[in-house]
Amino acid sequence: MTDMTGSPSGSDFNNPSISEADNLLGQYIPIHYHFQMLEDEARMTGFEAALNYLLPDGGKVLDMGAGTGVLSFLAAQKATKVYSVERQADLVECAKTLLTNNGCGDKVDLVHGDARQYLPPEPVDVVVCEMLHSALLREKQLEVIESFKQRYRKKFGDTLPLFIPNASILGVEPISANFCFQGYQAPIAFFEDPGSLSKRYLSMGDAKAYAILEYQADNDKELSFDGLLSMNEKGCFNALRFITKNILAMNLEQGSTIDWMNMNLILPIKQPVNAEAGDQFQVSFKYDAGGEISSLISSIEVVKV
Repeated sequence: MTDMTGSPSGSDFNNPSISEADNLLGQYIPIHYHFQMLEDEARMTGFEAALNYLLPDGGKVLDMGAGTGVLSFLAAQKATKVYSVERQADLVECAKTLLTNNGCGDKVDLVHGDARQYLPPEPVDVVVCEMLHSALLREKQLEVIESFKQRYRKKFGDTLPLFIPNASILGVEPISANFCFQGYQAPIAFFEDPGSLSKRYLSMGDAKAYAILEYQADNDKELSFDGLLSMNEKGCFNALRFITKNILAMNLEQGSTIDWMNMNLILPIKQPVNAEAGDQFQVSFKYDAGGEISSLISSIEVVKV
């Protein structure tokens, strides 16, 4: 016997278990942290604009990782049907209440399940998936979308829906970081608001892109860089800034994009170096999308050329 998703009744889909490995901030986010996402104006206006641009009137949408249901709500303003899946049980109950209170509970079919297993009962025009973390670490954006594409093609054929975001561009930049706090030296990972760069973290050279992931295409989960970073400034080169730019939609008619930036990730390098303008450093690292920050930190190698 199967339910409307095509999954066997009583399967892990209907009763998704949260393993200890998954029960981590970034992969399993408590409700109170979702306020920060709702308050992020760039995120909210970006996804709203992308949905308005890409979704045809009366179209159908799949929202993978519904959270509080806000992206399903935005989609429901144009869509006739929104299929939505969320793994966290208390979020499902919260989202159902909020969607009903916001007048679109009848348009949104919200299911408690794992987005890595769920498929809608019919083809959709747009898939929105916001499981995005800095450098595509921790959250399962790439894994969820790659799994979805394989299963969707098998069920509905080769024509895929449009994805929001359309792509993620990952970059790395050499910086001089002030890790001193009231005399306390703490060279550890930090996050930085891309819209308000901290004076603690000063650029020493141009950023270089190390990955461009187009979600319509098939992508490898391993991400890596092995290249030269050149210094434009004199100073102590002691950290790398990881930049994550998400292209939510591309307006081909205007030649423009709708973008949203994740928080920058600041990671110290093993051995700080006093650098001069014009110096070059061979920098390498590799990690799996969805992996822990520690896996990226441990792989970083920096050698002066």
